[in-house]
Amino acid sequence: MRPPAWIQPVLLASCLLAQSTNASFNYEPEDQAVLSPNNDAAGGKKNIVFILTDDQDAVLNSVSYMPKLKEHIIDKGTSFVNHFTTTAICCPSRVALWTGKQPHNTNVTDVNPPYGGFPKFVSQGLNENYLPVWLKEAGYNTYYTGKLFNAHTINNYNSPYPAGWTGTNFLLDPGTYDYLNPIYQHNQEPPVQHKGVHTSDLISKYAHELLKEAIDAENPFFVAIAPVAPHSNVNLRRQPGNPSAPLMTIPIPLERHSHLFEGVKVPRTENFNPDSPSGVSWIHKLAQLNDSSVSYLDDFYRARLQALQGVDEIVEQVTKQLEDAGILDETYIIYSSDNGYHLGQHRLPPGKECGFDEDIRVPLFIRGPGVSSGSIENAVTTHIDLAPTILRLAGADLRSDFDGTPIPVLPTQENKRHEHVAVEYWGGAIAEGEIGGFDGKGQIFAQNNTYKGVRIVHEDYNLYYSAWCNNEHELYDLKVCLSQCC
Repeated sequence: MRPPAWIQPVLLASCLLAQSTNASFNYEPEDQAVLSPNNDAAGGKKNIVFILTDDQDAVLNSVSYMPKLKEHIIDKGTSFVNHFTTTAICCPSRVALWTGKQPHNTNVTDVNPPYGGFPKFVSQGLNENYLPVWLKEAGYNTYYTGKLFNAHTINNYNSPYPAGWTGTNFLLDPGTYDYLNPIYQHNQEPPVQHKGVHTSDLISKYAHELLKEAIDAENPFFVAIAPVAPHSNVNLRRQPGNPSAPLMTIPIPLERHSHLFEGVKVPRTENFNPDSPSGVSWIHKLAQLNDSSVSYLDDFYRARLQALQGVDEIVEQVTKQLEDAGILDETYIIYSSDNGYHLGQHRLPPGKECGFDEDIRVPLFIRGPGVSSGSIENAVTTHIDLAPTILRLAGADLRSDFDGTPIPVLPTQENKRHEHVAVEYWGGAIAEGEIGGFDGKGQIFAQNNTYKGVRIVHEDYNLYYSAWCNNEHELYDLKVCLSQCC
């Protein structure tokens, strides 16, 4: 009997997983669409602005509640609807994005030392070998405001200082996720805590200042803006005498947005708090959520949408500032997030770190000169493709050690792409929030969440396969069951 057509990519996935520890999932250059250097008729290099949110989902409709993003970027550019992160947690994902390499090749596999965070980024030699360094070598001024990496702190921010940036205003721990007590650090000046000032208003201010500096310098520029919304609020300095206070809580929106979206609930998809368990390993053992937990998830979801309104305002501010300077049409604007998020799917408490689409599928929108307006691109793209893509847009040479390849941003480029994404995770999973057994105290929710997977998307098949370190396996045919719970 002839095997079904979809089994061939699954067999390929098994082979790829067996090799993934020592080699990246990469195709030969001739199998990839390559962008030509982006030079306009006048021969000038284009400016690039990158807005990177934190924990923003693509699956749970968060983008639908951002009208300014739709007006200024989505409707004016291309939506890459099959864009994925390789690791659904902040620091490994961000390092992969800025280096163009899989986490198993950067060796940054966690958010904190010894296996991750800014110290691991530095010890691996990556501080001299990532995107801003390469862009400066290509003649760009480079600027950054917001969260760079986890474990980037008031104690290590200058040892060494992140290389490659012309101007910066970084968020630092312990104030990175503290919405109302953030700590920012400008260039190489001492860190400053802004008590009672909302982080979204501050990053809006700093983004405006850095973009003005970039425009006034009259050199091609790259500006990265990285707000923490809609990440959970995190208070690393809990009040003395109250050690049991939750570490991770609902995001805190700007006051002017706190009334929005009354009655909006987490989408009641097939995999939301299902009657029967789904997944494997510890996920399969989760109990069904009670009514109070479901209500809490709805509150959490609304707070995430409200927190994103501050980002939506930044999107409009940036496009207006570029337009007022007369350079909007000469600037690429990229919008994405480090990873996605789940809220009740598969009975899960708030969090990420899983291989489901809620966690690994993230928004990616690009507008700019030559980019199709209001179009949808179905090609599979990943975070490790973004550094090569940005270098191509900057007219710079690609590196031979990239795992990723340039995304076909312009319609004139051949749309020939790989159809798979390597997905990997090491260590435990953390539950965020506080109610009904959700552990918001920063403790590990599941000790063993280590797996390797492959996500395959094609017009004829749509699959996810993963192998866990406890020898469990899972295979989902998303053509049959999009919710990954069948």
